[in-house]
Amino acid sequence: MRNTFLTLSLALLLAATPAASRDLDQDEALQLRREGLILPLESLLQQAMQRYPGARLLEAELEEDDGIYIYEIELLTADGIARELELDARDGRLLKDEED
Repeated sequence: MRNTFLTLSLALLLAATPAASRDLDQDEALQLRREGLILPLESLLQQAMQRYPGARLLEAELEEDDGIYIYEIELLTADGIARELELDARDGRLLKDEED
């Protein structure tokens, strides 16, 4: 009975743990781009900047989350509001746009 409880407790703990994501370095991003697995950051940055004309780029990074490549882009809008956008690196689809 005790082993069953410990096993169940461990399973619940693992299920509650958020999925790990990792930042990719420049070399990994370049390789993925060469393989055609992701779009160039430049084209997706242009898409993000069109969404918020006059915005300034604060940060951009590529991360992998459960096998999905995501560009995380942080902008400072012309109104002085920080925004965080997440774009699917494969097709440019907007996944998230929220005030940061």
